[in-house]
Amino acid sequence: MAIVKNEKITSRDDDFAKWYTDIVKQAHLAHYTSVKGCVVFEPYAFAIWENMQSVLDKMFKETRHENLYMPMFIPESLLLKEAEHVEGFAPEAAWVTHGGKNKLEERLAVRPTSETLFCDYYASIIGSYRDLPKLYNQWCSVVRWEKSTRPFLRTREFLWQEGHTIHETAEEAQEETLRMLNIYKTFFEKYLAIPVLVGKKTEKEKFAGAEYTLSLEALMYDGVSLQSATSHYFGQKFSIPFNVKFVDRNNKIQNVYQTSWGASSRMIGALIMVHGDDNGLILPPKIAPKQIVIATIRNDEKVLDVASKLEKQLKEQGYRTILDTSDKSAGFKFAEYEMKGVPLRIEIGPRDIANGHVVMARRDNGEKEIVDIDTVVERAKILLDDIQISMYEKALKHTKERTYTCTNLDEVRVIMNTKPGFIKAMWCGDQECELKMKEIRGMKSRCIPFEEEHISDHCIVCGKKAKHMVYWGIQY
Repeated sequence: MAIVKNEKITSRDDDFAKWYTDIVKQAHLAHYTSVKGCVVFEPYAFAIWENMQSVLDKMFKETRHENLYMPMFIPESLLLKEAEHVEGFAPEAAWVTHGGKNKLEERLAVRPTSETLFCDYYASIIGSYRDLPKLYNQWCSVVRWEKSTRPFLRTREFLWQEGHTIHETAEEAQEETLRMLNIYKTFFEKYLAIPVLVGKKTEKEKFAGAEYTLSLEALMYDGVSLQSATSHYFGQKFSIPFNVKFVDRNNKIQNVYQTSWGASSRMIGALIMVHGDDNGLILPPKIAPKQIVIATIRNDEKVLDVASKLEKQLKEQGYRTILDTSDKSAGFKFAEYEMKGVPLRIEIGPRDIANGHVVMARRDNGEKEIVDIDTVVERAKILLDDIQISMYEKALKHTKERTYTCTNLDEVRVIMNTKPGFIKAMWCGDQECELKMKEIRGMKSRCIPFEEEHISDHCIVCGKKAKHMVYWGIQY
């Protein structure tokens, strides 16, 4: 059954940017504020974030990571200790110069990321190899003074988690870097139902101060890519200037090996842009604040009694369920919960009660079915599991359809100007060729996959001998 178009939302095929803004407003996810570039995370969006946080936090703790919290202010002298790092973040840094009416002796940066704070902390608590590893994570907000902003995708203050670890050996740190990338991959695919590419960033695109960066790249409905999470191996590039040392097993002084990894509230933007349609959000059951809504049609005594019993039974089985017995029309209720992306709707009215059944409607494809009242709980599990899988498979199909193999720049130009997506192409490793690709709609390298295909022997830009197969794309 086709879902009827919501007239309050611009069609995503007509104007994707306007469609996104309409969804954010109509689903009450974010509210623009008088603080330019910053938004209110409204309760529904924050509930989505809390579910993400809950799942990821459990995954981190299962791998022995502990949460802590660092100050939000970074002294300028501390930020300047790692030259490559400060160069990367200085253009986006926000500075505190006064405390009350008094000018500060030293400027304080409002945390854009916390590597320098962690290094300062590590240097004071590490003495021996017996103190290692330190596996930490923090949930916080950060500030980056973006010129152009969009709710969840790019705001001046945003929510995120940042993991920071130090290790005795390079091998341990690199294992950690890959381990955390795979945790993000599992989370995106199993919980958010979003397929991702995984691989290594080029030198030009890596995190400022890292030896190398691994990333997850997801393709949105409009063919634009979103860097969705990153995991960085620092080696000793921070521990040397910050003097983070320990006595090793041979009684020699060594510098630690370090990682960091993070994901942010742009994951909410990814959910909207990968799964949403012209009627609003479509949320995967594993992350939806409410998995099931029971919507009554005419609130007589029998309807309310059966609806309440179903709500209780579903909640007892652990399903996040809401019962709507308001006097709003059935059509209004249905549209409201379609907008919010609730995965499964149970419709129940006097006629249904008389026939001993209810109607169950899927948000992902609009299909409805008649289900005996006694089998609702059992059927709900089957449907929610299938919705989760079907959403991933649909997104994967879309990504595959919008992934192209190219051997010349003319092919790339046509694709990027008509139906963009991921481009697979060979690259010589020269940054000049990387910049040449950027001339096509601002396209950047997304990642060098761990398993590279051999498309040709030659770089797509200069024709010289190729070193890598790279995924390229336009980015948010």
